[in-house]
Amino acid sequence: MGQVSNNVSGGKASYSGRLSREQIDAFKARDNHTNLRYIAGIYAVIITAIGAGIWAVEAYLTGGIALPAVVAIVVAAILAVGASQHQLGAVIHEGTHYALFENRKFNELASDYLGGFPIYTSTQAYRLHHFAHHQFVNDPDRDPIATQASESGHWLDFPVTHMQLLKGFVRLINPLNLLRYMVSRAKHSALPQETNPFFDADHKANQWAVHVGVLFAVGVPVVMLPLILMQQQLAALAFLAAAWVAMIAFYVFLPDEQWPRAQIRPTISDRATIIGRMSYLGAVYFTLTAIEYSTGVGAWGYFGLFWILPLFTAFPIFMVLREWIQHGNADRGRLTNSRVFLVDPISRYAVFPLGMDYHLPHHLYASVPHYKLQALHQALLSDPEYALKGQVVNGWFSRGRSAQPCIIDVLGPEYANKGAEIYIDEAATEGAEVRDAAKLSEHSRASQTGKVW
Repeated sequence: MGQVSNNVSGGKASYSGRLSREQIDAFKARDNHTNLRYIAGIYAVIITAIGAGIWAVEAYLTGGIALPAVVAIVVAAILAVGASQHQLGAVIHEGTHYALFENRKFNELASDYLGGFPIYTSTQAYRLHHFAHHQFVNDPDRDPIATQASESGHWLDFPVTHMQLLKGFVRLINPLNLLRYMVSRAKHSALPQETNPFFDADHKANQWAVHVGVLFAVGVPVVMLPLILMQQQLAALAFLAAAWVAMIAFYVFLPDEQWPRAQIRPTISDRATIIGRMSYLGAVYFTLTAIEYSTGVGAWGYFGLFWILPLFTAFPIFMVLREWIQHGNADRGRLTNSRVFLVDPISRYAVFPLGMDYHLPHHLYASVPHYKLQALHQALLSDPEYALKGQVVNGWFSRGRSAQPCIIDVLGPEYANKGAEIYIDEAATEGAEVRDAAKLSEHSRASQTGKVW
């Protein structure tokens, strides 16, 4: 690794290297069909994993397979679904950068209904979280990954030895720590945070604009499940319908000035998004209950086992691992805040979904679709500075003769990046309509000087 320059960089031009504007624009081009194939593949894995898990449980209950076999299949299904939920998070990630599909509204709706809503979030909520990460990458006071880490305690004190990394992973997989991480992430993604420059901290919103949605998403199943256990499915459906109507009425009549306000104008209104998001969940709850009523199959139980359990176990494990690997032991330099990872297909699916293995070029050109990042990396290698400073990581463990470090090594003392360069990526908001660019510029100047809030 070369020495990082002691300077500040930033601006709308972002990193240019030796690529022409025409080359960059060609890499940024997206269409309205390519990602349909990727999304279909994700749902194929989800359907296969859940189908296999349900089959195994039903076969065990009828004496068709032994307990060790059903346990192995269920654990494999939970891991596969958790990895696929991480993939859905990557779908939102592409939608956040307007890179999922060319048509802006189609991009937002597909990102929400096929990516965000199934894992209890929305594209616009994640966008505010993620744009701050890009613009202020590795800033301990403004990067939401860092500010959330200080709250949930899941970050490691990089650099770490192999044994410290192992101990950190053991702490990570503690169910209570996973729950703490997910609650913290939900709060940072959905609620206005003073530490996030992309929320309008001066606007006083009605807190119930968020709380009503939380009550519907979480509270409705809490009421429905006891009724379903007592075989009162019709009563559960009646309650669901009443709660849905009340939720719709609240959001339809909530005045515009009482909604939370962000620095990024939404593609789809906040009102339409929250109504769509809660209606999506309402449809899921209705379908599960209707299946139980009409067939007697424990649909809610399978939903808990093969969707909610992975969402709070395997999914956050893969997410935290990715955050550690992508930005742990890195600094705030333009070419040293992340890395490129050469890994096996299973690791790409579970830990580095949709191009997140080429994370350094993504941070240089966030609007480039994931399926072009490998080619972008190869093109950027023509720039001697990128070739020198851009770290390529080969696999999880040392390969002996490889000149490239492995993931375990790159998080250790030998590869610690402690340069003084501070890169503010003001091109992170490319394609977005910013409400108050001057306010964000204030944060940029403060971040460059290391000024705390």
